[in-house]
Amino acid sequence: MAISLLLHIVGEDPILIEVEEMPKPTDQMVIGNNPRYRDGKDVRNILPEVHTVIFPWWRINLIEVIPSGEEEEIYGFYRD
Repeated sequence: MAISLLLHIVGEDPILIEVEEMPKPTDQMVIGNNPRYRDGKDVRNILPEVHTVIFPWWRINLIEVIPSGEEEEIYGFYRD
Protein backbone atom coordinates (compact mmCIF):
# COMPACT_ATOMS: atom_id res chain seq x y z
CA MET A 1 0.00 0.00 0.00
CA ALA A 2 1.37 3.40 -0.96
CA ILE A 3 1.82 6.13 1.63
CA SER A 4 1.18 9.73 0.51
CA LEU A 5 3.71 12.32 1.68
CA LEU A 6 3.59 16.07 1.24
CA LEU A 7 7.18 17.30 0.89
CA HIS A 8 7.90 20.94 1.69
CA ILE A 9 10.89 21.70 -0.54
CA VAL A 10 13.17 24.69 0.12
CA GLY A 11 12.02 27.59 -2.08
CA GLU A 12 9.27 25.57 -3.82
CA ASP A 13 5.60 24.77 -3.39
CA PRO A 14 4.86 21.53 -1.49
CA ILE A 15 4.90 18.39 -3.65
CA LEU A 16 2.76 15.31 -3.04
CA ILE A 17 4.45 11.94 -3.66
CA GLU A 18 3.67 8.30 -2.93
CA VAL A 19 6.18 5.98 -1.23
CA GLU A 20 6.06 2.26 -0.40
CA GLU A 21 7.50 2.75 3.11
CA MET A 22 8.24 5.66 5.39
CA PRO A 23 11.71 7.24 5.03
CA LYS A 24 14.16 6.18 7.72
CA PRO A 25 16.40 8.62 9.65
CA THR A 26 19.44 6.91 8.10
CA ASP A 27 18.27 7.52 4.51
CA GLN A 28 20.16 10.08 2.45
CA MET A 29 17.18 10.87 0.19
CA VAL A 30 13.45 10.39 -0.27
CA ILE A 31 12.40 8.41 -3.34
CA GLY A 32 8.78 8.72 -4.42
CA ASN A 33 6.37 8.12 -7.28
CA ASN A 34 3.78 10.23 -9.09
CA PRO A 35 4.97 13.75 -8.13
CA ARG A 36 2.22 16.36 -8.26
CA TYR A 37 0.94 19.39 -6.42
CA ARG A 38 -1.68 18.82 -3.76
CA ASP A 39 -4.44 19.91 -6.16
CA GLY A 40 -3.37 17.17 -8.62
CA LYS A 41 -1.64 19.42 -11.16
CA ASP A 42 1.73 18.52 -12.67
CA VAL A 43 4.83 19.98 -11.01
CA ARG A 44 6.07 22.74 -13.29
CA ASN A 45 9.80 21.95 -13.08
CA ILE A 46 9.41 18.16 -13.50
CA LEU A 47 8.69 16.67 -16.92
CA PRO A 48 5.16 15.20 -17.26
CA GLU A 49 6.49 11.74 -18.24
CA VAL A 50 8.56 11.42 -15.02
CA HIS A 51 7.03 8.96 -12.53
CA THR A 52 9.82 8.57 -9.95
CA VAL A 53 11.68 11.39 -8.20
CA ILE A 54 14.58 11.53 -5.73
CA PHE A 55 14.88 14.43 -3.26
CA PRO A 56 17.97 14.79 -1.03
CA TRP A 57 17.26 15.50 2.64
CA TRP A 58 19.01 18.88 2.54
CA ARG A 59 16.30 20.18 0.16
CA ILE A 60 13.39 19.14 2.42
CA ASN A 61 12.12 21.37 5.24
CA LEU A 62 9.19 19.27 6.39
CA ILE A 63 7.35 16.06 5.48
CA GLU A 64 3.63 15.69 6.18
CA VAL A 65 2.07 12.24 6.16
CA ILE A 66 -1.32 12.41 4.44
CA PRO A 67 -3.81 10.04 6.15
CA SER A 68 -5.47 7.44 3.95
CA GLY A 69 -9.14 6.54 4.14
CA GLU A 70 -8.22 3.22 5.77
CA GLU A 71 -6.69 4.79 8.86
CA GLU A 72 -8.73 5.13 12.00
CA GLU A 73 -9.91 8.64 12.76
CA ILE A 74 -8.21 10.11 15.82
CA TYR A 75 -10.15 12.58 17.94
CA GLY A 76 -8.48 15.45 19.75
CA PHE A 77 -9.36 16.93 23.11
CA TYR A 78 -13.02 17.47 23.82
CA ARG A 79 -14.41 20.09 26.19
CA ASP A 80 -18.00 20.68 27.27
